[in-house]
Amino acid sequence: MKMKTKAVTSMVVYILFVQILSAQTNKMEELKNLVNASFGHFPKIAEVDNSILIAQEKLKLTELNKQPDFTADASYAYVKPKIELPLNGNKFQFAPVNNFNAALNGNYTLLDFGRLKALIQQSKNELTFAKHNKELVQHQLAYQVANIYYYSIYLKKAIAIQDTILHTLAENKQIIESQLKNGTALEIDLLSIQSNIDAEENRKTEISTLMRKQEILLEYATGVRSIAGNSFELVGEAVEFNRLLENNLELLVAQDKVEQAKQDVSIVSMKYRPVMGLRASMGTRNGYIPNINDMRFNYLGGLSFSMPLYNGGKIKQQVKLQEKLADQQTLALESMRKTVEKDIYQSLEELKSAKERLSRSSSQIQVAKAANKLAMSKLKNGTGTHLETTAANTNLQRTLLNQLQLEFQVCNAQLEVARLTGKKFW
Repeated sequence: MKMKTKAVTSMVVYILFVQILSAQTNKMEELKNLVNASFGHFPKIAEVDNSILIAQEKLKLTELNKQPDFTADASYAYVKPKIELPLNGNKFQFAPVNNFNAALNGNYTLLDFGRLKALIQQSKNELTFAKHNKELVQHQLAYQVANIYYYSIYLKKAIAIQDTILHTLAENKQIIESQLKNGTALEIDLLSIQSNIDAEENRKTEISTLMRKQEILLEYATGVRSIAGNSFELVGEAVEFNRLLENNLELLVAQDKVEQAKQDVSIVSMKYRPVMGLRASMGTRNGYIPNINDMRFNYLGGLSFSMPLYNGGKIKQQVKLQEKLADQQTLALESMRKTVEKDIYQSLEELKSAKERLSRSSSQIQVAKAANKLAMSKLKNGTGTHLETTAANTNLQRTLLNQLQLEFQVCNAQLEVARLTGKKFW
């Protein structure tokens, strides 16, 4: 247990000093513009905007239940046989054959013992959920755009490395061609270097194809086809451990679902409570004795009271069901929280590892460049072979690409930590 506590404490201390992505206006302006463009271009944003409008209208509708209801009613009924009795040798009619009735009716809930208040709170919870869901969709879209953006930069840099390699191979080919004319090289050397050039051209074509695919994806998300950026440089800021999860929008939306489920329990529980209301009506109708066919003004007013007494246990079972649903949402939230914590820790470890490896890549590149330069010099002076030059060139290419991949890994890890902790850079 002590070992586990120490491990957690060490992780907390580590996170306190970890750096994640933050905005830097002069270097991230293009990315910010792309993200803001995606908010106006991507159709999913319009969809969540409309969900907010729906929630707002639903809240207004629920609040309107505070107002009284008025209805204007009119009816006609033809009744046969006549309702009459013999009286003193005559037939006395108690109701008309043609019955007319017109009235203005009003109903108002005087006391509902918290039912309407609970329904209004539920509508407010739904509106909060819709707003947070929009923020989550924007957050996810922003980081999707950022991933496309930085992957495009990675591909641009990779193409630049390929161009450098091809330029070096072209120089080697010229040397081999010259040596072949002088009889100091073989035809197989020229064929071999041409084979290397073709292989690197194919690799460049593959990367260029990936680049064009990213441009299509970028246009799909933002409406913009290409980017001008060419740097992974990001500025970080320290993040306190207790703030790592408070801005995670996925957890915030999950918490909204928990609140909605709890409010559902409250609403169902209130079905046990009585309802008291006012009722009034006024109008004109016939059927009043003794002149049953005359239309007469009439009115009424009073109180109504309703209280559930027995319904076979349906309300009790509904309460149990809603409580289980609320427990399910709470468990889902806790599970998501653990998953997010795990993802953050893994991203931080990946970031730490990538930074450490990146710090050691510069010396490898210096050695590879020096070896390649030496091999080129020996080849020009006729003391080196094509195989030595190819090996040195391949090693340089590998170290350059390795450094680029590490830079990209650092960038990705920073983005992932920023995404998981709810960081906004736009």
